[in-house]
Parts: sequence; C-alpha cells; structure tokens
Amino acid sequence: MALHLFNTLTRSLQTFTPLDPAGKSVGMYCCGPTVYDFGHIGNFRTFVFADLVRRYLEFKGHSVRHVMNITDVEDKIIRRVRETGKSLRDYTGEYETAFWADHAALNCLRPHGTPHATEYISEIIALIETLMTRGVAYRTDDGSVYFSIEKYRGRGGHYGRLLNLNFDALRVGERVKSDEYAKESVADFALWKARAPEDGAVCWPSPWGEGRPGWHIECSAMSMKLLGASFDLHLGGEDLIFPHHEDEIAQSEGAGVQPPGQPFVKHWLHGAHLLAEGKKMSKSLGNFYTLRDLLAKGFTGREIRYLLLTAHYREPFNFTLDGLQAARTALGRLDECKRRLTEIAAGATGKVSAATISEGQRILGEFTAAMDDDLNVSKAWAVIFEEVRVMNAFMAVGKIEPNVAAHRLTICDQVFGCFGLTPPPPAVEAPAEIAALAAARLAARQARDFKRADAIRDEMKARGWVIEDTPKGPRLKRA
Repeated sequence: MALHLFNTLTRSLQTFTPLDPAGKSVGMYCCGPTVYDFGHIGNFRTFVFADLVRRYLEFKGHSVRHVMNITDVEDKIIRRVRETGKSLRDYTGEYETAFWADHAALNCLRPHGTPHATEYISEIIALIETLMTRGVAYRTDDGSVYFSIEKYRGRGGHYGRLLNLNFDALRVGERVKSDEYAKESVADFALWKARAPEDGAVCWPSPWGEGRPGWHIECSAMSMKLLGASFDLHLGGEDLIFPHHEDEIAQSEGAGVQPPGQPFVKHWLHGAHLLAEGKKMSKSLGNFYTLRDLLAKGFTGREIRYLLLTAHYREPFNFTLDGLQAARTALGRLDECKRRLTEIAAGATGKVSAATISEGQRILGEFTAAMDDDLNVSKAWAVIFEEVRVMNAFMAVGKIEPNVAAHRLTICDQVFGCFGLTPPPPAVEAPAEIAALAAARLAARQARDFKRADAIRDEMKARGWVIEDTPKGPRLKRA
C-alpha cells in the first residue's frame, strides 16, 4: 500500500512519491532548534514527529538523507549575546549541547547533516547574489539586502502557496528587518542585515558591507547545499508556515536553480501546536516544561516520547503530567508482554509454521495500513494493543508455543523500532532492603503465613516496588 501524507502545499492528502526515479532515495529537511535557550516540550514534539517520519520511511524501505539545521545566529540570539557578554560561539554552544542531550534522551536518530548557519555564510551570500542578479532582491542605503515580493510576483512567482493570502486585503510592499513578522504584513524581508551597533562582534564581511544573514535565507542555502535545489520533504511546526517557510519557497524558487518543472520542495509536512495542561505554555501559569524539567520529575525520555506519539501530528495535542503517568502504565503493559514472550521464546527451534507467518503478516499489514494513512498513530496503536491483548490471553492459559512467541517478538521489534521505543529499559536491580523483604515474603508463603506475606507485599508497594509471582519464581519491578 502506498504512503499518503497531507501536503500543506496542495492542502490535500497525496501519495508520497520520491523525486528519485528509482523511488528509493528520499531527501528530508526539518527546521531545527534556535539555540538561544533550552528546548521546551512543544519544540520536541516537532523533532519526535520528524524522527517518526524518517523511521517510517526507512521501515518502508526508503534510504533517507535527513538534514536538520542549527540556527546559531538570529535576532533573539544576538540579544542574549549582548545581555550575557559571552561570545556567539560560547553562548550557542551551551544550548546546542543541551539540545543534543535532550534529543538523545527522546531516542531521536541523529540527522545525517546538521548544518550551522554561521558555517554557511559563503553559500548564503552566493544565493543572495543570485537573487540580486535575477532582479528579485535589492540593496538599501544602509547596506542591507531585501527580497522583493512585488518583483518576484512580477516574474511569475506565486507568493502565498502554503497559506492562502489575499493581497488585496493585506499591506504589501512594506519592508521588515526582523526575522519574524505578522501575517497581516506581506512584506519585503531581509536577506542580509547591515551591521548595527547593538550587533557587537556578530557580523561577517559581504559585498554589501559587514552584516549577518536573515533567518529565512539560512534554511534555503543550507537545505539546497546538502539536499539539492529540489528535494522531497520539508518538515516543521505549523507556526513556521508563515512567514518562514513561505519565504523559503520564494527565495529558493526565485533563484531559478531548480530543474525545469520541479519545485523547491515537493511535500511540505507541518505538525500542530502543543498545549500544556490545556493551555498555551507559559512560565507564569506554571505549565512551561523543558525536557529536563520533565526528566527531573522522574519521567523517562521513553515515556515522554510515547506520549508525544499517541496523537496525530496534525492535531493539537494537550500534554499533561497525568498523560505521562498513563504513558508509563501503557509502556509497562507493552514491556511486560514482550518480557513474557521472550521467556517463552527461549525454547524456540526456529521452525515457524505457514499459519504463524501469515498471522504475522496480517498484523504488520494492519499496522502499515494505519501508518500509510497520513501516519495515523491512533489506528496503529489500536493494532498493537489488540495484539497485546490476544497474546496475554493465550499466555494466561499456556497456549503460546516457543516458535510462535519468537516470531511475534520479531513483529514487536519492527513496530517498536518504527516508533523509536526499543529496547525496553533494562531491569532495575532492587535495593538490598527490598530484596530482603522479597525473601521474607517468599519464606512466609512457603510457611503458609499468607497474612504476613500480604503485609510484606503491601510494605514493598508503599516503597515503590511490586512483586509478581511467575512460574519461574517471584519477580520484582518498580510500581
């Protein structure tokens, strides 16, 4: 079955077809972090979404070239550099290191390319020069360079492809120097910003004088350098649709470097906003969570990732601490099923019946059909948990053969790998005092003192541990 994704460019579900004539290779770009502070959970929803797209494309057999930029120079960063007195590299380096630690904690695959804006100044300048030569960019008296919406449209360019814009009702032709601006202002935007006193030492030489790149031109230069003038997928949060991604299209296609008939990007995917505890995240409301805030509360990156993957990427998602508790419970159920299958599979001989293979193909087929439907994770999780229910029912009455259990584990590994939720966390060794209580409980049960055994069990639970009686003896795990 073909993968269908909602393309913001066409505002419709489309069959995903790579530009590669062989249909194998995929170029994918995701707007990365602006390293001026610690990333919050809303940022990481986008990066987990991008990781899911990459993993699922690889699950489908594609060879993905994944690029994610690091924005290490823009308005907010320069303001923070000025306030702290640090160098640009020292300031951004601290937050970039923190970002990659958080990224790894969520088990996101490292992109193949992670270009930094400050390392692509020559490519940015070359792209701006091309735009000026083509007559869609102009220099102002202070040495800044702007992209002209009017001249771009006059050359046949379509500005407003990702977002329906009514040019008759909007203020057109204004000039905006800041990196971000309101939707109501369809303005000429800065490609190169002349050095201002408040920029301090953050500047580079250019044909137009000292200055620095605008935010939008950075992504165009880096993505086309690493993925080519036309590539398959561009991802980001829906807050980037306008002006950032709209401006990327204009300046990239305005340069006229794409092969005839091909766009800058074929498929645009955007993730929806995230709410926290039902409201927009705000430090004043006490619902502003960085990833490290959540880790400090005792949650794991795996639990956070699971919760982020329970809602469709185009649906606004309400992130709550109660939801994280539910994620912990759900993962525990999945891990417990896998653990029991692993124990049974220890006796497998490797011979699998045709019926077992057919059933595994059915399960994977239902999972794939759900994910092919614009990454419908809700349907996919329904398939997974139904299989867990069936396996648990069979294991409860001893009706799972080792070879069947082993085959189901291969299915489990494929699905968990697609979601980036493997391997399960290693077993936690119980402290000595908990192990002693477990031994005392076992002794009480053997002496048929069940009242004392139950009392010890309750004491262990109060300390955060539960004990499960299995055919192979008692097993301890975190409550």
